Amino acid sequence: MYQPKAEHKFTFGLWTVGNPGGDPFGYPVRRAISPLEVVEMLGEIGAWGVNFHDNDLVPIDATPAQKAQIISDFKKALADNNVVVPMATTDLFREPIFRDGAFTSNDPKVRAFAIQKTMNAMDLGAEFGAKTYVFWGGREGTETDAGKSALDAGKWFRDALNFLCEYNMEQGYGYRFALEPKPNEPRGDIYLPTVGSALGFIATLDHPEMVGVNPEVAHEQMAGLNFMHAIAQAWDAGKLFHIDLNDQRGGRYDQDFRFGSESIKQAFYIVKFLEDVGYDGSRHFDAHAYRSSDLADVKEFAKGCIKTYLILKEKVAKFNADSEIQALLAQITADDGSMTQYIGGKYSSEKAKALKAHSFNRAEIAAKGQPYEKLDQLVFELLMGVR
Repeated sequence: MYQPKAEHKFTFGLWTVGNPGGDPFGYPVRRAISPLEVVEMLGEIGAWGVNFHDNDLVPIDATPAQKAQIISDFKKALADNNVVVPMATTDLFREPIFRDGAFTSNDPKVRAFAIQKTMNAMDLGAEFGAKTYVFWGGREGTETDAGKSALDAGKWFRDALNFLCEYNMEQGYGYRFALEPKPNEPRGDIYLPTVGSALGFIATLDHPEMVGVNPEVAHEQMAGLNFMHAIAQAWDAGKLFHIDLNDQRGGRYDQDFRFGSESIKQAFYIVKFLEDVGYDGSRHFDAHAYRSSDLADVKEFAKGCIKTYLILKEKVAKFNADSEIQALLAQITADDGSMTQYIGGKYSSEKAKALKAHSFNRAEIAAKGQPYEKLDQLVFELLMGVR
């Protein structure tokens, strides 16, 4: 019942299933697997696509001949396993040169190198047909605000994106850029920490129509925010260009747990939102298997991300068809039409005058409760499989 199809657009990054299980306190615990092996694994579990940072695929010091061979081999693996590349991005955080930022470094040589590296990475992504390009500013931030002007950093970030938008247009790549917010880690504070801040920044760009957001579950939850609300705001703004699905315990480091492994109700509402609005982009799992896993368990992790989404998709259909739930929603959202003459639609002086003159019975209105407790319990029962 829960077999993935191409239409679901489930994707993983080379850095996700390929993660060997190292962390800041421990060495890798699994054999590193090649991009070709990653593609083969994803093909076996029925994933639609694979995404990559430039140096996930091509080492930063690869010769032109080595790069050409890697590209050729990867294209063959994609074709053999019926996997596509819908999104690409640039690694602007691992190399020591980026220790104080890339686009927002105080050093103009670093900023220039970051733009050069990104142009080359865009060329690489276009080689495989990617149409979404993600920008995660992992090093774009500070530990001490004494050392960097936040205003200057914002200007440098804007200048870089404006430059890259022009390069995108000149090359005819047709990329849609997606900014990925995160509040902290690996920096003490990262610029553009939330979806809302990213949306505000996009409005200041020369080509705002080309730039949207790539929200990630864990990143918004690290800031104690409601992820579904964030993607709703992005969708309403026409800026939900990509999405990263995983899971997270609040108030922790970026855990990147398997989707749905911690917050079942939150995951349900995320899936419900995406399915109800008809989101047709990639459903990208930016998550990692537990460090205790071997390679066989990594495969189960990836299968689990997909299966959980499909189970919750089925639950969404049951929610939307449940007569008792829908009756409660109708009761909660009931509108007798009496306020239509006052609110909604465009402003007019006549409407304002009539609204000011209307008499409201505050006590009567306030006495009306809403059955949210009952509704929430029904959702719980549905998710637990007893409805």
